[in-house]
Amino acid sequence: MQPRNMSMSGVVDLAAVKAAGEAKAKAEQARAEAARRGDTGAVPPSSLVIDVDEAGFERDVIQRSAEVPVVIDFWAEWCEPCKQLSPVLERLARDYNGRFVLAKVDVDANQMLMQQFGIQGIPAVFAVVAGQALPLFQGAAPEGQIRETLDQLIQVGEQRFGLTGLTVDGEAGAQDADAEPVEQAGPYDALLEAAVRALDANDFGGAAQAYRNVLVDDPGNTEAKLGLAQAELLARVQGLDPGQVRKDAAEKPDDVLAQIAAADLDLVGGHVEDSFGRLVEAVRRTAGEDRDMARLRLLELFEVIGSDDPRVTAARSALARVLF
Repeated sequence: MQPRNMSMSGVVDLAAVKAAGEAKAKAEQARAEAARRGDTGAVPPSSLVIDVDEAGFERDVIQRSAEVPVVIDFWAEWCEPCKQLSPVLERLARDYNGRFVLAKVDVDANQMLMQQFGIQGIPAVFAVVAGQALPLFQGAAPEGQIRETLDQLIQVGEQRFGLTGLTVDGEAGAQDADAEPVEQAGPYDALLEAAVRALDANDFGGAAQAYRNVLVDDPGNTEAKLGLAQAELLARVQGLDPGQVRKDAAEKPDDVLAQIAAADLDLVGGHVEDSFGRLVEAVRRTAGEDRDMARLRLLELFEVIGSDDPRVTAARSALARVLF
């Protein structure tokens, strides 16, 4: 019942590089299959908005989040802003028709959940995606802002974890009940599996070489490019002293190498926006070779997270602003 990793870091699970690389295609294939079967009707409201308590949290939120993003509305009867926000969230859950599930938690009756999520005030809205919890916003936010946040959440769920949402019968996924999934080995599966095993053994050099071997024959292989960027990142930070790196970065804001090392650590720690922001600022403050080093490292870190991630899109825009 304890909430897990409180961020949607691009470096969440390096052993799942293959699954992450195939997730978007999986989501698109599942939606196409659902359309072929005619599953285009409305999902029952009872499947879209659910009341959750401490006893059922693992089942209703954590387990369910492996198939559909779960948005949690922490509320109380006496909370006036909650009375403004909750109806909006419920209506949006119906509008999105199964792309996410809204779980409502009465904090008066579920104090332990409130403490575990570190909630200081309500209304507070969190999400759980593939077992990972993250804060969305606090207070009665405008509907436009809520929709933008939900769109980003759904996009990450689809592209990173292959979450396709609920079908017309209220169940997640879109495979035929009698259909047996057929997996065909790809031409580079052995090399990619070897790379994952090397990552598991902390042999980052070996993993990087395995990914490079794939890219020699298939330069556009998304899985290998993502894996190589992650392996090289972990190899760079393996011998660093985090305390000293952060001390150097704080004391030497104009030292591009110090900022680059700190940005690497930020990303490995799951602080994606901090990492990108640090390097955008380094580009803004520097010139010549230093600026190029910061810019190129930022582009490398984009590869670690993936070009479709909204955080990469935002950072690309910020980079363009300081460059031009």
